[in-house]
Amino acid sequence: MKKITPILMTLCALFLLNSCATDRDDEIRPLSELEIKNFIYSGMQLYYLYKPQIPELANAFFETQTEFNTFLNGFESPESLFYNGLVADVDRFSFITDDYLDLENSFAGISKTSGIDYGVALDPGDPNFAFAFVRYVLPNTSASESGVLRGMLFNTINGERLTTTTNANGSYSLSARSRELLASDSFTIQTGIFDANDDFQPSGTSYALIQEEYTENPVFIAKTLDIEGKKIGYLMYNAYRRNFDQELNAAFAQFQTDGIEDLVLDLRYNGGGSVETAIDLTSMITGQFDGQIVTQQQWNPEIQAAFEAEDPESLIDRFDSSISNGNAINSLNLNRLYVIGTGSTASASELTIIGLDPYIDVQTIGTTTVGKFQASITLYDSDSFGKNDESLNLSHRYAIQPLVYTYSNAADLIGPPAGISPDFELAENISNLGTLGDPDEPLLSLALDQILRRSTAARKRAVTPFEIIGERQNQSPFYQRMYIEEFPFPNL
Repeated sequence: MKKITPILMTLCALFLLNSCATDRDDEIRPLSELEIKNFIYSGMQLYYLYKPQIPELANAFFETQTEFNTFLNGFESPESLFYNGLVADVDRFSFITDDYLDLENSFAGISKTSGIDYGVALDPGDPNFAFAFVRYVLPNTSASESGVLRGMLFNTINGERLTTTTNANGSYSLSARSRELLASDSFTIQTGIFDANDDFQPSGTSYALIQEEYTENPVFIAKTLDIEGKKIGYLMYNAYRRNFDQELNAAFAQFQTDGIEDLVLDLRYNGGGSVETAIDLTSMITGQFDGQIVTQQQWNPEIQAAFEAEDPESLIDRFDSSISNGNAINSLNLNRLYVIGTGSTASASELTIIGLDPYIDVQTIGTTTVGKFQASITLYDSDSFGKNDESLNLSHRYAIQPLVYTYSNAADLIGPPAGISPDFELAENISNLGTLGDPDEPLLSLALDQILRRSTAARKRAVTPFEIIGERQNQSPFYQRMYIEEFPFPNL
């Protein structure tokens, strides 16, 4: 027999139409798509952060089962119900997947890749075309073995030009055909450069690449720089992945051993990930604030009230002293931090900045971040919405990833939706990206200027002349997601 926690009992009483009530499931079980839609509705009605903005999610909106089923059947697919019926206009980040195994692999950093992490920009001569620029190359991949390097440009795949499509708001993105080419199991890119007239000139060099399953370690670069007698740590961290917490902690152990005095945390391409890992990272950077508040969660009104009545402490994320496997956190006890961020920096990356701000001096370098200050959770089709529930519906692999809470830091500051503006602004220049981790790389050099109190008067602030319209990660629906992994109301 299942044991229901007090909080879950409270919520079941609040929501007579959610998945805690089994009658509806029993009625629709022969209808698989209606069953999936019922699961989606129930999860959104219970947990969705923006529930008050969706009238149909009100607890007593539907008076009869027939009326409710008619609503669900009015959408041609589970995806249509989710995006067109239940997601608020303000919400840019909630999503649905028809295969939660792909989602779980994504959170673990497992995907098929050639090894190129790229950005996409408009061709300056014709916005119907685009080109890609290599931001970094993953080790032990087809790209690294073929000699692809950061800063290379390419505008054709298998001889086909990269093309764009115009979105409803007038912006540009890669066309479906170009996305298909970039997702091919094997493809060939032709590199080149732009001349003085902004015309792309092929270099005559091609790279034949193969996409293979790969697990990406987000701790991309961790090194200690010795400059002008100061030891400065540099960490390029590309995603908050719980399964790589030990590698992250090991990097900080090395920083401890090296005796670094300052740290440059490079999050320029970090779209976020695990909230728990973000909290651990704040504790690695500091250590002197153990037990104090990093963030304070704010769920939808009913969930918030249930938390506050039964377990208010669960609404608070605090600096901690151990990572997920129980190993002690290697803390640096720093009183200042320099963070490199860009328009690709989001969610858990922004939590790190906002969470630390009341405690230490956090200086940001680069361009304005995305502005995503909400967390999500994976909801599965089971009585508890958890995957390990014995009631998990095995007839499909749909899952939803709705936003479930926003947060403030210890000073009650909520992150700005427009993103975190840099203290020292400098955009990456596609024509001169530099070498990541090299003290002369433009963004790292600007951070070092602040640490070493060097003059920046002569440093050029020119923005890249190309309009960036995308990147590798945003070809995935799982991009720029911040999530919690431990289900808030386990009932097993």
